[in-house]
Amino acid sequence: MSQSPSLPIRRNTALLSGSLAMNSATLQLAAAVASLTLVRVLDIEGLLGLGPAITLGAGALAALPAGLLMDRFGRVPVLAGGFAAGACGCALAALGSAQGWAPAVLAGLVLVGSSSATGLLARTAAGDMYPAQRRARGIALVLFGSVFGAILGPAVFSPLLAGRELDGDALSTLWLAAGAFMLAGLAIVLTVRPDPKRIAELLATHAADTGAPAIRAATPLRELVRRPGVVPALVAAQASFAVMVAVMTLTGAVVVDHHHHAASNVFPIIGAHVIGMFGLIIVVGDLVDRIGRTPALAGGLLLMGASTISLLWLTSVAASAVALFGLGLGWNFSFVAATAVLSDSAASHERGKLLGFNDLLAGATGAGLALLGGLALTALGVAALAIGGAALVAAPALWILRSDPARAATAAAPGP
Repeated sequence: MSQSPSLPIRRNTALLSGSLAMNSATLQLAAAVASLTLVRVLDIEGLLGLGPAITLGAGALAALPAGLLMDRFGRVPVLAGGFAAGACGCALAALGSAQGWAPAVLAGLVLVGSSSATGLLARTAAGDMYPAQRRARGIALVLFGSVFGAILGPAVFSPLLAGRELDGDALSTLWLAAGAFMLAGLAIVLTVRPDPKRIAELLATHAADTGAPAIRAATPLRELVRRPGVVPALVAAQASFAVMVAVMTLTGAVVVDHHHHAASNVFPIIGAHVIGMFGLIIVVGDLVDRIGRTPALAGGLLLMGASTISLLWLTSVAASAVALFGLGLGWNFSFVAATAVLSDSAASHERGKLLGFNDLLAGATGAGLALLGGLALTALGVAALAIGGAALVAAPALWILRSDPARAATAAAPGP
């Protein structure tokens, strides 16, 4: 498919990438202190997994409606609404932390989770702007901005916490800083034009003029899920996302409470994890296009399993950072490959729906696993989290190697 030189695909890619940098910085804070914020406000140690469960659950519930709205109204208005909600959520979390007001913290975490999930749907826009043979690279280019958030987050949050107790006032300052990131993301995403969905429509029209298949009518979700290759990709996405977020969001509790490190050490570890998630993502995108979706799906899950099980033996800050980097890199491979398979399986006006449904399932699974992992961590220790997480990603990897979802999805691709 040839592309019109008048379409600002590179510019939009860079802007969407910049917006995800802001989303990534806020996501790091939520991963590091959502649990601790609720524990401090509610003073109930057994609710260690409730904070991430709330943010993930809210994100899950927001993902499918956001995807449907994207298919109807375009990508930019929905992304902008997500960043605005995130800014409001951070403000409420800051207010609740400072005043010890649990309802404000709970409402803030709901909005932050919804915002984060909506922001991640920027990869739908990447699927719009790139043809199938370069789609994994396009998705990677948009997601690459998150690595700058991984650098920016610790650079801002760690000095704000250095030398301070992790009390309500300190948490309030952190959440206000995250709110500033959300406002910056809102400003950036509003400059994306034309809407990537419109670009997909223009490219599809051009493809039809040159004899390629034109866009078909929208398909019900139940039929989208039945398309070849979709279910294995969904399974990989659920396993990788759920284990990644459960381990990531509980790392603060593991490092700070269980291994007795300074609270400020949470941010370099989470930063290393996010760099693993996004730092090599352009290379990963090229590799996914080159070696194929199926090896990337399974290989990423197996790397996640090895990284998670290593938490049984690793206790230092540096070693924990290496393990979390490996966890992020494994997720990187499986997430990009799963997104590419799902994007290959849907036309542009169906893509938001299918990816939103994927994120609904992934967020719900992640929320449940974070809550269960928090209870297991409190009752049984790190071993329960490490062994359980490793098993949950290793089992689907072996099944995916046998099912080869990428070949099935490519054979049944619906067109632009």
